[in-house]
Amino acid sequence: MQALDSYTDDDFRKTVFHALKLLAAVAAVAALLLWWKMGWQSAVLLLVGAAVSGSGLFEWMQLMTAVMKRMDRGERAKPMAPVMALFFLRLALTLVVLYVSLKLLNGSVIALAAGLGLGVFALTVEGIRLVKAWTA
Repeated sequence: MQALDSYTDDDFRKTVFHALKLLAAVAAVAALLLWWKMGWQSAVLLLVGAAVSGSGLFEWMQLMTAVMKRMDRGERAKPMAPVMALFFLRLALTLVVLYVSLKLLNGSVIALAAGLGLGVFALTVEGIRLVKAWTA
């Protein structure tokens, strides 16, 4: 791993993809445990929360990549309008998915919140890994 001053856009993408892989692994294990302890509805709510969180991380990566390419004068950047449109479309779809899952599933709302928090957890773990690599 390079130092912070040589951290590239490709490194950023790799970090987010590592966080998405970690999120998927933790969500799968946690969903199995919740299914066993609290029932399938809570496990599905956790997976819904993790999917929303993961899609948010992916969309954030797309948005940041578009902004960084726009800031780098040397690279041809995609127009920002489609990127922003997809960002707001994902937000609207997220609201619909959360509403429908809460309305139809009688699982634990805490499981949904835990799934939503898995993205923050995964990014924190990846951030700690980066700091360890830079200080070693």
